[in-house]
Amino acid sequence: MRIKELANTAGVPADSVRHYEKVGLLEPAARSDNGYRRYTAADLQRLRFIANCRALDMSLQEIRELLQALERADDDCSGVGRVVAGHLAHVRDRMTGLRALERQLVQLLAACHRGEPLDCCALVQGLSRASPASAKRPRGVHTG
Repeated sequence: MRIKELANTAGVPADSVRHYEKVGLLEPAARSDNGYRRYTAADLQRLRFIANCRALDMSLQEIRELLQALERADDDCSGVGRVVAGHLAHVRDRMTGLRALERQLVQLLAACHRGEPLDCCALVQGLSRASPASAKRPRGVHTG
């Protein structure tokens, strides 16, 4: 199958397929006589695996580690379990950071008295102080 069919079947953009090839998560595709990439069912299975990992917000490095563990057929699943456990710890850290962020935003909104001039707005004043922005943000939490 060609790249568009592979991408559509896996539910990812074709650019992602090219990117995964570039960073080594997918093997470079064989080329047909006319230069088009040609993919196999095995490529589709691997791409779906990668897409599912990305949907779980796993990093490319975590996915690389999982794929390497899968290639060692004589291993048990403990390597995969370690990667997933590490990712879960990361997700929990992010959730803690997001809860703190939520509390800060609730406090800022509670100080807001809609309709007052901007130079008197408690919300604008709160956003201007260093304290909300200086809070620790875990990896992946958008800060602007």
